[in-house]
Amino acid sequence: MRQFSDQLGLGFDFSPTAVTVDNVMAPTGYTGLSAFHKYWGKKPIECLGYLIEKLTTDNDVVLDPFVGSGLIARECAIRNRRFIGIDINPVSIELARMVTDLPSTKQYADALQSMEQTVRSAIDESYLLHDGVTASHYLWDNDTLKEIWIARKGKGGREVRTPLAHDYDLSATYKEYKSLLIRPIQLFQNSRINTSPALTLSDIFTGRALRNIDLLLESIPEVPENLRRALLLTLTASIGQMSSMVFAITGRGKNKGEESAKIEVGSWVIGYWRPPLHFEINVWNCFQRRATKLLKALSEIEEPRTFPVADTVHEVISGAAPVALLNQNSLSALQDIPDDSVALVLTDPPHSDRIPYLELSELWNAILGKEVSFADEIVVSNARERGKTKLQYNEQITLILDEIDRVLVPGGTLALLFNAKDAESWNSLVQSKARASLQYYGCFPMSYSANSIVQDSREGAMKSDYVLIYRKTGNRLNGRGLEKFVHTIPGWTAEFPKLKEKRDAILV
Repeated sequence: MRQFSDQLGLGFDFSPTAVTVDNVMAPTGYTGLSAFHKYWGKKPIECLGYLIEKLTTDNDVVLDPFVGSGLIARECAIRNRRFIGIDINPVSIELARMVTDLPSTKQYADALQSMEQTVRSAIDESYLLHDGVTASHYLWDNDTLKEIWIARKGKGGREVRTPLAHDYDLSATYKEYKSLLIRPIQLFQNSRINTSPALTLSDIFTGRALRNIDLLLESIPEVPENLRRALLLTLTASIGQMSSMVFAITGRGKNKGEESAKIEVGSWVIGYWRPPLHFEINVWNCFQRRATKLLKALSEIEEPRTFPVADTVHEVISGAAPVALLNQNSLSALQDIPDDSVALVLTDPPHSDRIPYLELSELWNAILGKEVSFADEIVVSNARERGKTKLQYNEQITLILDEIDRVLVPGGTLALLFNAKDAESWNSLVQSKARASLQYYGCFPMSYSANSIVQDSREGAMKSDYVLIYRKTGNRLNGRGLEKFVHTIPGWTAEFPKLKEKRDAILV
């Protein structure tokens, strides 16, 4: 970084690779740091980087009131933009802190080696077969153990065994285990994601898995905060595969008349579904597999790897720090930001009822030991007891837009990523077109980075979001190139998205 890196004595001098319109229209997919964590609703970094480059200049302040996966924090920092990120979700802020304060490859590798030496043998003992071989997968049909797999090197390589009494007895040894290190989870009656207030960790994990997760948590060494954060997030990133929510995929190819009898390992999908036919996977293997991905991503990161992160917006506004990350309600945090101080607001708010972020992230936050303020979340939830209705959502988004209008500099830009399947969810954005100073400029469709099983298989699923561009009145736009760049983007229109029919996705 240049200006504030010199102030802080960091001495960084680098220039990230510029992003082109072609990159935005055909994103490469999630790789490296982007692929590390399965945070809900990640958006392609190509689009984020392009908007940052085209709508801001060096040392400008960029704000995201819904920081989500946290990837935008690094995209701003490596481009010498100051950044303020806000999110009610603790795991979001932890992810943003990780990508802006990365441990070295050696630090992470050494910590993994220490953990393996400390705990792997104890974990593997819980998966030992009668002849001393360590199992990698158990295929369960409800409470009946159908198969045991031993992973072999090579893609798809495995030895399949028939369960013995020894295997049932070993599993029963841990059946009553309750976690000592993971806080109890709090969930609601939400049929959309298959949860209820009665759901506990023991419903989601076998006792054996909980015992081994506790061993992993105990084995994380006393290390610097950024390294400890990376290790804990590695655990959250792999926790779904450690659960009883891993589907066994059968009948692959049946729609093409080529049905296979082969059983494949699925993954944790959106929600807390516990399928009758599911896998129990060796906890150490799950952790190691995710750690290997992060280790590879760390090895590919060039300097700078770390940026000073502040806890107050004023340190960023004053230039004392390049990044501030706040685990707060977006509306209350916005009120602390001075008038006319932000050049670009680039944000991906909750899209009405598409993803109940805090409910889905509760397992991750429990692992991290973070408490969650469900009452302060701005979202629409199918859990009626939460009272998170579309009317309330629109009222809160309207207040957010008021604050964004206030903090933007004259001529500043709001780039808002959004899509929803019903007109009511768009009301606050439609009404914002009439604001005196925050004026709608136009929009373009943003392609998703990667295909999603959930997205592709759901009837009527949306394949893109819209990037809605608003401009605050004033003359500061000169030099920001808004007029020049938007008209080069395929699909750009000055029209506001409209619904074709009542339940269709928004189309231009």
